[in-house]
Amino acid sequence: MKRLLTIQDISCVGQCSTTVALPLVSACGVECAILPSSVLSNHTGGFKSWTFADLTAELGKVEAKWCELGIKFDAFYTGYVSESHIDPILSIMDSCANPGALRIVDPAMADNGRLYAGFGDDFPSKMARLCNGADYLLPNLTEAALLTDSEVKLSCYSRSEIEELVAKLHALGAKNVILTGVSYCADELGSAISDGTKIEYDFNPRIDRMSHGTGDVFASVFAGAIMRGRSALDSAALAADVVCEAIKATAADHWYGVSFEKALPRLVKAFE
Repeated sequence: MKRLLTIQDISCVGQCSTTVALPLVSACGVECAILPSSVLSNHTGGFKSWTFADLTAELGKVEAKWCELGIKFDAFYTGYVSESHIDPILSIMDSCANPGALRIVDPAMADNGRLYAGFGDDFPSKMARLCNGADYLLPNLTEAALLTDSEVKLSCYSRSEIEELVAKLHALGAKNVILTGVSYCADELGSAISDGTKIEYDFNPRIDRMSHGTGDVFASVFAGAIMRGRSALDSAALAADVVCEAIKATAADHWYGVSFEKALPRLVKAFE
């Protein structure tokens, strides 16, 4: 069984970040170790306030102990992190990697045209350091634009604009790019998947609902599927299917996340 380490925050309430990654990666049949970069009472999307405990000082201590014990990982999957976490994460990726270990980076920092609360305007340039060398980079359109110093658009991107964004993301040092939120018509939404030589697409019928945490669900399923040997295109397609099922299963008044738990049986069955 492959062992993946996910490094991101724990939002105790909100169905996102580590509380999504751990069950979904595990459901794919991959051992999922966790390293919380911070602990929040709840996520920052839609709640009026939250607590935040920074764990930067613990990351180096954990790395030292793992090195002492000879603990290694076959993949690293990062999500929501702060500037102070980036250097420790890069160090862990070097010191605790098995040969050929994958780096899967979800630059979770923005959506709908703006950065998440708590991030300064210069944060995308910091996040770009983590993207350099990523085997798989999974930004949404807003994150891609900010990472590449491109125009942030709320309207649909043309095919040529998507291809230009993808090329710029590869120029950051990403080997494979999975750009989410792509749409060329009103009734579809999907991803552009690029290995640097060709771009493939996966689309699903658009669901007219905004839900927190869908990016985390997508990235977690993608990471698990990649570790089980699926192609990037197949992994993105499975991840999108799980996201869609989770959204459809979420009650109308359940505003702070998606009920991914109800899609777990489908995910487990995909790897039987």
